[in-house]
Amino acid sequence: MLLLLGLCLGLPLCAGSLGEARSWGDTSEPVGVRVPRQLRLLQRLKAKPLMTEFSVKSTIISRYAFTTVSCRMLNRASEDQEIVFQMQIPAAAFITNFTMLVGDKVYQGEITEKAKKNGDKVKEKRNKTTEDNGEKGTETFRASVVIPSKDKAVFLLSYEELLQRRLGKYEHIISVRPQQLVGRLTVEVNVLERSGLASLEVLPLHNSRQKGSGRGEDDSGPPPSTVVNQNETFAQVIFKPTVVQQAKIAQNGILGDFILRYDVNRDKSIGDIQVLNGYFVHYFAPKDLPPLPKNVVFVLDSSASMVGTKLRQTKDALFTILHDLRPQDHFNVIGFSNRIKVWKDHLVSVTPDSVRDGKVYIHHMSPTGGTDINGALQRAIRLLNNYVAHNDIEDRSVSLIIFLTDGKPTVGETNTLKILNNTKEATRGQICIFTIGIGDDVDFKLLEKLSLENCGLTRRVHDEDDAGSQLIGFYDEIRTPLLSDIRIDYPPSLVEHATRTLFPNYFNGSEIIIAGKLVDRKMDQLHVEVTASNSKKFVILKTDVPVGPHKVGNGVTGSSRPKGDGKEDPNHLERLWSHLTTKELLSSWLQSDDEREKEQLRQKALALAMNYSFLIPFTSLKLKKSAQPTEKLEDTHGMSAAIGPETVMQSLRGAPLQPGPALKEPHNPRIKISKTSVDGDPHFVVDFPLSQLTVCFNIDGEPGDILRLVSDHMDSVNGELIGAPAPPNGHKKQRTYFRTITILVNKPERSYLEITPSRVILDGGDRLVLPCNQSVVVGSRGLEVSVSANANVTVTIQGTIAFVILIHLYKKPAPYQRDHLGFYISNSKGLSGNCHGLLGQFLNQDARVAEESARLSKNLTSPLFPKAGERPETILKVKGHQVPVVWKQRKIYNGEEQIDCWFARNNADKLIDGKYKDYLAAHPFDSETAFGLGTSRAL
Repeated sequence: MLLLLGLCLGLPLCAGSLGEARSWGDTSEPVGVRVPRQLRLLQRLKAKPLMTEFSVKSTIISRYAFTTVSCRMLNRASEDQEIVFQMQIPAAAFITNFTMLVGDKVYQGEITEKAKKNGDKVKEKRNKTTEDNGEKGTETFRASVVIPSKDKAVFLLSYEELLQRRLGKYEHIISVRPQQLVGRLTVEVNVLERSGLASLEVLPLHNSRQKGSGRGEDDSGPPPSTVVNQNETFAQVIFKPTVVQQAKIAQNGILGDFILRYDVNRDKSIGDIQVLNGYFVHYFAPKDLPPLPKNVVFVLDSSASMVGTKLRQTKDALFTILHDLRPQDHFNVIGFSNRIKVWKDHLVSVTPDSVRDGKVYIHHMSPTGGTDINGALQRAIRLLNNYVAHNDIEDRSVSLIIFLTDGKPTVGETNTLKILNNTKEATRGQICIFTIGIGDDVDFKLLEKLSLENCGLTRRVHDEDDAGSQLIGFYDEIRTPLLSDIRIDYPPSLVEHATRTLFPNYFNGSEIIIAGKLVDRKMDQLHVEVTASNSKKFVILKTDVPVGPHKVGNGVTGSSRPKGDGKEDPNHLERLWSHLTTKELLSSWLQSDDEREKEQLRQKALALAMNYSFLIPFTSLKLKKSAQPTEKLEDTHGMSAAIGPETVMQSLRGAPLQPGPALKEPHNPRIKISKTSVDGDPHFVVDFPLSQLTVCFNIDGEPGDILRLVSDHMDSVNGELIGAPAPPNGHKKQRTYFRTITILVNKPERSYLEITPSRVILDGGDRLVLPCNQSVVVGSRGLEVSVSANANVTVTIQGTIAFVILIHLYKKPAPYQRDHLGFYISNSKGLSGNCHGLLGQFLNQDARVAEESARLSKNLTSPLFPKAGERPETILKVKGHQVPVVWKQRKIYNGEEQIDCWFARNNADKLIDGKYKDYLAAHPFDSETAFGLGTSRAL
């Protein structure tokens, strides 16, 4: 079996991609025999790998996004062939896991240290491919595998990203380019922001001008079939187009970027500070401040390569930018080729006349000659330094260079290291350089380092894109500086390993993010102090942030979550801190020219990446074979999956496959468990073994309701209802069934399970998606999930808690039938006495019938006992309640067993604590109860 895997960040589409119109397994034709064109086309279509499902799920918690991509492929050919999976991911994201399921075998990814000798090659590959990549700010992950004829493959990719605020919004972009029409295509984004959602919008699908890409008929709003549900702090967005809707957008399956844009509420000037389990994050984005004056020099490449559209669009953009300058700003313009052409020998103030004259100067620029980058930068820096030195500036101001080029240095100083050193020495940390690279021939690595070393940003503009609008958009990000020389301090005795706390500038619409560890997790308050310059004032902000349990955030993640330090369950703030710290170490490594310092930075970044499973230039992603049977996986990193008797893993470098050891067989689908359950329409059954009584009741909920079934501190089981029409002549208006059971497990490690009739999603140490039509056993550190194909799912927690979820499937369902789930409690010994929920509240209770009926309860099998429906109401005493009940019979275990029970009417009124609405959860992993028993929300 051949397996190829890697980042191919440079080409719009990698060679051999799914979208190529080529034959994937045609048999050779006899010489001289001509096959009709229509038949050849049909042969190719039949042989082309079929994508049966493409789904993306993102969970964004406090600006940190966890994304998992699932893709199912089928080899329809009559012979083995290569199947390719590729996905564009944001350039700022870290891949955290990749898993393949081929037939009945699992190949699970592991982040390992890359051989040091290959470090330079990897760095060059990433830079080169980032330069050449066809999509702005993305990289392309690509994997291919040769699979047998008529067999299937599933690809699972996880990545994480810290969203950056630009122009007052966070933007989350998901590439939807399956490259063929897909029967089941789903994009789901869940957003949780504790401070509240100030705005949220879904943009039209966006695509580059790549050949063959398509646009929808109506680009004025969200893509067709998009559904948005939100409240003050939580939003769920689902994009689920049918094949027909996909075809209207792009028949080749290249739909484009699905873009979600939002912002959060901000009340405090010092920012929003969140604390959870020893980690904190500080979001600082002040508003309503007067803008600082700008001293800005626009440096424009006018070499011969800029001829045509590039120079024309750039000039048009600069015309717009000059009109946007404020009266208190000062500016100048430099054009450079092999000569440096300066408009004025000094910076000029912004007036209608100076703006007009500057536009005239730019208009008359003509492309010619080479590219003297060093000379142009030195001249711009001298202009700014001279202006600041020779002018008595009462107001504090910000000095900027906006540098735009489409090439490499060819004239003057051409050594990039010397250009960087010359620039750094000249700016002395007082000037920020913002660079824009146009086209594919630009030295993007040089521009990136120029900006990194001089407190700026860099952007790429492609030839085929609208360079003018992109340049204006980039300028808009930096057009309004509000603060300079920002310093954010925390008590060093209380905070360790904080990320960067010094920032040269803060621009309106952006955000400063600092994360760190708390030395003492039991401390009550965290002192925060911000100092900065604002126009004529020196700003000092101070506050003490409560750090008590009531301020603890939410311990949810949405993707691969390896253990942090091995001492405690990780959380999204810990992931955010590790992500931001790794990014800063990589940035410092890129800037450093000292070999000893570079090695120290490399070691620190590598240690973090290995601990948190980040794919960075110093790590590699390998597929490994299972080292031991499933029941002994406690020592492995994160959750480990096992499917079938011979699970095998493989190195990305194509090492020969080795059969793994035999694995424990899944549970037998024919089970005998406790009667305590909820199944069917839904029908609840509660067993009281001490008194040999069984009580049952119904809950008539609404489709979409999420019911709390078991709540025990931070553990919970919730069930989401789906609706169906009632059978003919029935007394109900509709039926409801459980389509999803979600389980939140706090110990042994925080894990999330989402179970549907078709799949199980396990989000523990790693994120796994397990199909329900295959028998699977997965387990780690006391948590085990066993799937018996199309029968049931058993979840066992530390051997003292066990839940069984029955899978009800219909081959030819009637209109009132739906594939659904039943939930049974098999073992409840590990649940506490405070357990609650519709089922949980009865687990540590007993019940008895009223005295006049006591003799009847002593022997439920007595022939003297009345037949179902014949006995009048009887009083049942449970938990201090007196509940009128009648005698009924129920079928459980897929209808295989009939039980007798006392039935409580009226939606279990007087039987359960509170009312039905008290058991409605806000979201699937909500663990907070209406009775004060839950301690936190999972999302």
